[in-house]
Amino acid sequence: MIIVPAIDLIGGQCVRLTKGDFNTTKVYNAHPIEVAQEFEAAGLTHLHLVDLDGAKKREVVNWAVLEEIAKHTQLKIDFSGGLSNSDYVKRAFDLGAYKVTIGSMAVNRPNTVQQWMLDFGADNMILGADVIGKNIAIHGWESTSDVSIFDFIRGYHLSGIRHVMCTDVSKDGMLGGAAVDLYKEIISEFPDIQLVASGGVSNLQDLKDLKEIGCTYAIVGKAIYEGRISLSELVNL
Repeated sequence: MIIVPAIDLIGGQCVRLTKGDFNTTKVYNAHPIEVAQEFEAAGLTHLHLVDLDGAKKREVVNWAVLEEIAKHTQLKIDFSGGLSNSDYVKRAFDLGAYKVTIGSMAVNRPNTVQQWMLDFGADNMILGADVIGKNIAIHGWESTSDVSIFDFIRGYHLSGIRHVMCTDVSKDGMLGGAAVDLYKEIISEFPDIQLVASGGVSNLQDLKDLKEIGCTYAIVGKAIYEGRISLSELVNL
């Protein structure tokens, strides 16, 4: 299992939210490049970079941060937030994204996203399946769709998606443990996908649990910033 540290961006700064609520914004570092370089120096290889401004505005805002991190590190960046048209997706790749994560667009405009899969390659895209209960959350988690996570994944799985990132919004930023039972259900239903577990990781045991059930990747955010898990522990897991 690959550990993927997260950087969430508001106003170009590294922040964390609780349950996706912008009113809970806490700034951890005004210079995300410094955080990314710390991750790389520790031996981590991947980065989950989220433009929260972009997710809320539905157009990418923090291009400069993506470009700077891609230029000054070798981290494999998956980028998300505000990727609402093909020009934005192309620009993300041009600026150095390794993969892009598509969430709200995949719910609201599946035909468009399936065209992107053809244009940019399904292997270069991660389906962002964020849930409230077992229904898909959209638009920076400000609203809930009537689409179940299993139906959502199934449609894109049939079209060729093999990377799926699932965040249980109720767990995100709470440091209360990951949604292990939900992930077990997803892996059982879709055994050939590469599942990216996101939200709730608070300690090493949470990560061991995710590894044991077969998650391919695990995203760690607030647990790093709050000192619950050290970077050396993550690298040596």
